[in-house]
Amino acid sequence: MSEKLLAVIPARGRSKGLPGKNIRPLAGLPLIAHSIRLARLCPEITRCIVSTDSPEIAAVARRFGAELPFPRPKWLAHARTPMWQVLRHALHTVEMQEGSRYDFLLLLDPTSPTRLPQDVARAFKRLKSKPRAAGIVSVSVPEFNPIWHSVVKKNGWMTDLNPTGARFNRRQQAPRIYRINGLLYIWRADFVRKQESWRSRGKHLLHITPDIRAVSIDNQEQFDKTDLLIRGGLINLPWLKKEARHAQR
Repeated sequence: MSEKLLAVIPARGRSKGLPGKNIRPLAGLPLIAHSIRLARLCPEITRCIVSTDSPEIAAVARRFGAELPFPRPKWLAHARTPMWQVLRHALHTVEMQEGSRYDFLLLLDPTSPTRLPQDVARAFKRLKSKPRAAGIVSVSVPEFNPIWHSVVKKNGWMTDLNPTGARFNRRQQAPRIYRINGLLYIWRADFVRKQESWRSRGKHLLHITPDIRAVSIDNQEQFDKTDLLIRGGLINLPWLKKEARHAQR
């Protein structure tokens, strides 16, 4: 019997950084539609649902074939609501409705539309092969190593954010640093059920992706840059090719 993977696309209304971002057109599709289309190309996903408090987002998501088995409660729709609580609620609600249990949970944040089907396939396969791992998280190598970042104190003087950075004179000497990029997160469902947070608990694997696809859209500049990368062919999303073929018929 295959292990069940629940994918959750969380989309809260009333975005502060970029109002209406989840349904803004990106490369010809509403932003949230990219994650919905991606999920439909992933045979590993048993079921994909959208969690939203917004009727407008819900209508767009349904138009692109998404399932919305419940409205997100208002108490989980605040700007400071931890994503982890949204995921736990989604997992619990779906399992109660179905009367069954899932083995894994996949977070597909709509603000990271540049993940590919092979990202999901490879990350899921790796996590299943490592029983001791609680989850797997997508990361990338940043263009500039933050080990040399600085901060300015109240007195106006600059100081190293990481004191160890001063030990390295050349880029090649510094340790490689990865940043969590938001493209995907997969956890064992038992871990989600039992833990109040994922950052302080459990061992996590890394799924490394190219930094050019390490997109997390929170403002207009990031939105426009991502749109240009996709339209310019630097990021190729397979579902857009299907959309183009369908439009030509």
